Amino acid sequence: QLQLVESGGGLVQPGGSLRLSCTTSGVTLNSYNIGWFRQAPGKERGEEAVSCISSRGGYIYSTESVKGRFAISRENAKNMVYLQMNSLKPEDTAVYYCAAYSFDNGVCANIEHYYKYWGQGTRVTVSA
Repeated sequence: QLQLVESGGGLVQPGGSLRLSCTTSGVTLNSYNIGWFRQAPGKERGEEAVSCISSRGGYIYSTESVKGRFAISRENAKNMVYLQMNSLKPEDTAVYYCAAYSFDNGVCANIEHYYKYWGQGTRVTVSA
């Protein structure tokens, strides 16, 4: 059973930066595609990934609203996946979830349906 743990959320001013981390213990992440999803206040969790990265890191997807601001990366040797978030906007306020599934086809899915394992989430608040 893969248990994912997110960290790095917090309160930041508009224009600021945060780096979210996702890791697990006891199981290596290097055979899993990883996606970041978010749930804004008062809304359901988005079906589309904010960003995802394939198991070997060769394929990355980012939704249009975060392109040029967010960057996903992974360090398989450290069992870590990151979401670097820059130029944060109030509309980025949400609980961010790390999710994973294992299927090695060189890409990652940008739809939550494919993701089997989920973390508990880390809250990001962008406010002055």
